[in-house]
Amino acid sequence: MSTLTEELDQQLASKQESEKKDLKQLLSDSQYVRVPKAGEVVKGRVISVSPREVKIDIEGLTIGVARGEGLYKEAKEFSQLKLGDEVEATILELENENGEMELSFREAGARRAWDRALAAMRESKLITAKVTDANKGGLLLKVDSLIGFMPVSQLKPDNYPRVMGGDKSKILESLRHFIGQELPVKVIDVSEKDNKLIVSEKAVWEDEKQGLLSGYQVADIVEGTISALTNFGAFIKFGEVEGLIHISEIAWQRIDHPKDILQVGDKIKAQIIQIDGPKIFLSIKRLLDDPWKSVGEKYQIGQVVPGRVLKVNPFGLFVELDPAIHGLAHISALSNEPVTDISLIAKPGDTLDFEIISLEPAEHRLGLQIAGLKKPKVEAKEMIIETQKSEI
Repeated sequence: MSTLTEELDQQLASKQESEKKDLKQLLSDSQYVRVPKAGEVVKGRVISVSPREVKIDIEGLTIGVARGEGLYKEAKEFSQLKLGDEVEATILELENENGEMELSFREAGARRAWDRALAAMRESKLITAKVTDANKGGLLLKVDSLIGFMPVSQLKPDNYPRVMGGDKSKILESLRHFIGQELPVKVIDVSEKDNKLIVSEKAVWEDEKQGLLSGYQVADIVEGTISALTNFGAFIKFGEVEGLIHISEIAWQRIDHPKDILQVGDKIKAQIIQIDGPKIFLSIKRLLDDPWKSVGEKYQIGQVVPGRVLKVNPFGLFVELDPAIHGLAHISALSNEPVTDISLIAKPGDTLDFEIISLEPAEHRLGLQIAGLKKPKVEAKEMIIETQKSEI
């Protein structure tokens, strides 16, 4: 009896081995089917579902299995599978220890997520992403099953961290407030190969603002409230729109910072000077008379006038003749002898007598020298240009 059982077992094993060989031969015979490779995505129908594995009929040719503890965790779209569902999976091995094709939903899920991200970019589609973390450069967001990045520059204006002086630690502190929030964004750059997914909140805002800005045009005068100050300018909010007044458009005279003249909450009038897509730029000073148009009525070359030193830099002094007219005194125009330390000659707040040595109203430039000096060796115009370059 034992011998008969052993013979039957041997016959069954021989038959199974023969069937495996026949299947391998079928898969390797290009006359019948193209041989799949590890890493490729295949389609099939679900024939079995359990908490630890899902078995799939691969086009009637072989049985595939996706398994492991991370079976559903990494690819939630597969968590509701039922018998008969058509699915895609990535081949890990053509044949495992049980003679089945070893598959992965996670690999296929990630690949499909990249495909969806690429399609979203091409279609300029609005999607929702959840902020998971922040660094000094921007925000990390969960996009589908992928991790995307949004640079600080891609935040919409209302969310942009307007930190005085650009302190990076304060910028990071401001960005961390977004962790856990869901933001509407658009994909602006995607590369599965480089594992790069860049999204933008500003792109969504730009689309929304296009319609609002259609009611405005260059030269319009608007009234609004100063909403923020930065070292490069002031933001003004009027209606549902926010625009920028660059520091050079706040006043006719030179200022070091917008806070020298403006405060958050100030109500002001400004003129629209440029509309660039969703961006709008304005000017306060263009609503004021240009004091340089009549500067020749008050100041002439050779005239000696009192001036208050506003700022000292390595190239010379910035001097206030009156609240509207400022001039420049180059280092070579401060003494008849070579100057090694300007602070020994003047400091901010000092009032000295200066002689006007050049006057160019159209360029808003006025050159000075300490009164009583010999004519400087450097031309006045060159001195002014050099001093201005030092401020750039």
